[in-house]
Amino acid sequence: MSKVGRTPTADHPITVRPTGARVTVHVGDQVVADSTAALTLQEATYPAVQYVPLADVDAALLVRTDTSTYCPYKGDASYYTITTSAGDVVDAIWTYDQPYDAVADIAGHVAFYPSKVTISVG
Repeated sequence: MSKVGRTPTADHPITVRPTGARVTVHVGDQVVADSTAALTLQEATYPAVQYVPLADVDAALLVRTDTSTYCPYKGDASYYTITTSAGDVVDAIWTYDQPYDAVADIAGHVAFYPSKVTISVG
């Protein structure tokens, strides 16, 4: 089923492209994600966001939470907490299970809050 949402414009552009480099995500010394298939989403003047395929994230560390948010350009987001031996990093990951058509490529991918994890590209 197609989901449209708000359409990106010249005033609010959104692009989704292959990152073209290895993306790793750590909580402390623990690797949470390691991918060579990440996508970079650039939305307007916001910082670029790395979307990592869920298959490249250590699923044993993830717990889906009840948190949800809405973006008129991307759709409904749901969240995960990362559980590590050092403790839980609450709602550190978000995903759009059914993103709007303009960003359909991010389906099956997750993004991480850079204030809660360490993201390395390259």
